Amino acid sequence: MGSKDGRGPAKTRLSQAEVEQRRQAVLRYVAEHGEIRTDDLAARFGVSLMTMHRDLDDLDGRHLLRKERGRAVAFPALTMETATRFRESAGLAAKTALCEAVADRITPGSTLFIDDSTTLYPLADALPGIGQLTVVTNSVGLAQRLGSAPGVDITLLGGRYHGEFNSCTGPEVIGALSRIRADLALMSATAVLEGRLFHPLREYAEVKEAMLASANKAVLLADHSKFGKTATYAYGTVAVYESVITDTATSEEEIAAIRSLGVRVAQVAA
Repeated sequence: MGSKDGRGPAKTRLSQAEVEQRRQAVLRYVAEHGEIRTDDLAARFGVSLMTMHRDLDDLDGRHLLRKERGRAVAFPALTMETATRFRESAGLAAKTALCEAVADRITPGSTLFIDDSTTLYPLADALPGIGQLTVVTNSVGLAQRLGSAPGVDITLLGGRYHGEFNSCTGPEVIGALSRIRADLALMSATAVLEGRLFHPLREYAEVKEAMLASANKAVLLADHSKFGKTATYAYGTVAVYESVITDTATSEEEIAAIRSLGVRVAQVAA
């Protein structure tokens, strides 16, 4: 059926989830290119210039990019792998499935290290039902989500606060971790290639190394989007983990590389 002005069929209104999916794609595209003209973005994503302005206004308002006259500009230090405001809404179904899969492995009364990965945010819904847990984390976001959850005692590791990631790093965090022993470390990774682990920021890689050194055992939770890529700083291999939990979309080559290191892999449907 044509539109009332005769200019073609009326377009179906997108859901908020579909709009957000497009905005995340715009954000990723701008981050990859550094800066790009607004009209080029509109053409790239097949939307009107007015719609693209609304998208960029929204992303600028969330401090995910900078909207300037006629163009969008990425924040130099903000990558899609580490920008918390982007990460916490991306791949939520997979993250939830991974966290549900690991919850059965947590014993009541345990002390847990949990790093700042947003992959682990859904644990906030699972941990209160386990009972008498001590959670040690450098993630302000996770601590806030756990809040006053019954049966969970939270130790927040303070150090240099990174507002864009809502978490802390630095010698204070490393020192505190060296004085604590955890039963289990639950962690994720920004990038995994053939069993090797990478992170774009050295100080976060150092926190992960410190958690691994002070935990009796560790489990890595990472969805398929983390595999087959690298970042600036390498910090060992998955061999330091007791097991890896990922989703069924992770490539067989990456799964085989992990298993070749003697590490068990569990795959869950997202």
